[in-house]
Amino acid sequence: MLQPVVRRTWAPQGRTPIHYSWDRHDRLSVISALTVSPRRRKLRLHFRIHSNNISNVEVSAFLQAIRRTVGRNLLVIIDRLNAHRTSARRLTERHGSAFLFEWLPAYAPDLNPVEQIWNRTKYTDLANFLPDDIDHLRREVSGSLRSTRTYAHLLHGFFRRAKLDL
Repeated sequence: MLQPVVRRTWAPQGRTPIHYSWDRHDRLSVISALTVSPRRRKLRLHFRIHSNNISNVEVSAFLQAIRRTVGRNLLVIIDRLNAHRTSARRLTERHGSAFLFEWLPAYAPDLNPVEQIWNRTKYTDLANFLPDDIDHLRREVSGSLRSTRTYAHLLHGFFRRAKLDL
């Protein structure tokens, strides 16, 4: 959203810190996934940014694009968001065994390495960030995710934090 995530702030002693922003409700929706190559265990971060809320249509298109990129069938480990469930059902109906879905337990973000990517983006890279407009926010979110994808040790760390072996 265009509202900043206030993480930390400072001010001279005796002065209350003030973070200027206004009530703005424009938002972006971002979908992301981590892929693991079966032989080399190499991780890759994929993402897409949308101006509207993500529905099963965007989820399906995203997963199909990843499948084309990796060139093989996918085992998708996913949470139980309604758009994810609908997309899984439709992709299975249309593509059969090209997509195999395994479901994370309900309310278990600690088991999802992608949640760690969002934590890093929101609370580290974009903490206290106040965008000028939605395009400014899009550029910064994209830059944060592109930067994160270049750090293999971070991506592996997200898996370790979720206690998942590669």
